[in-house]
Amino acid sequence: MPFYEREDKILQILAEKKTIGNQELARLLFISLPTLRRDLEKLESKGLIVRSHGACSLNRQIADEKIPFYYREQRQSAEKHQMARKALRYIKDGDVLMLDASTSAYRIVPLLGSFKNLIVITSGAKTSYTLGTMAIKNISTGGHMITKSLSFVGTEAVNTINRYYADVVFFSCQGIAEDGRVTDSSVEENEIRRAMLLHARKKILLCDSSKIGRGCFHTLCHVSELDEILCDAPLPERFRRMMGEGE
Repeated sequence: MPFYEREDKILQILAEKKTIGNQELARLLFISLPTLRRDLEKLESKGLIVRSHGACSLNRQIADEKIPFYYREQRQSAEKHQMARKALRYIKDGDVLMLDASTSAYRIVPLLGSFKNLIVITSGAKTSYTLGTMAIKNISTGGHMITKSLSFVGTEAVNTINRYYADVVFFSCQGIAEDGRVTDSSVEENEIRRAMLLHARKKILLCDSSKIGRGCFHTLCHVSELDEILCDAPLPERFRRMMGEGE
């Protein structure tokens, strides 16, 4: 198996596991430890993984940008499904929805079949395709595609969003900082999300508990600007206070 195939396999395994020991990883790949160490050195030099004594894990802030949609979709899978189920209570027949290209928002799509007369506006290529297979009317933003995330970005995408207004927008991020900033490492995708937030009546963030307290370098908004945060675990009280709840 050449390195590029092993690289894909390593990233797929790490997308499913938070951390894995080198011996177990070598066993799963059917390679020797010296070969694995060389592979891990290359991945570490690209910023995709973090190595510790005898183990490795994804460097999430870098990997979220560079790991393909499929692998990110597998990570925190149960948590994303739980958040998607919670999202349904904010949707009703005839709604216009906006969905960003995140894997968290994508998890809502298979659950939309029971609703009637929905219109979905999305920057996600896979999201649009899946909606089409379900015969759900949808509008793709178009624009320049980020191939790793299957996300449309750029002026054309923003212009499309600006022509519509939605009842609800569902979106995700890479982390909520301790001070309540909703953050991500992709400036281009944040520009799309910002346009969606400006053109939706209700703003709902999907954020699994692993992202709480994590801040990335680019700020999208503050939690006080949101109507709801859907999480797989109870939201910390400090964020509820910032959102004006529990007062």
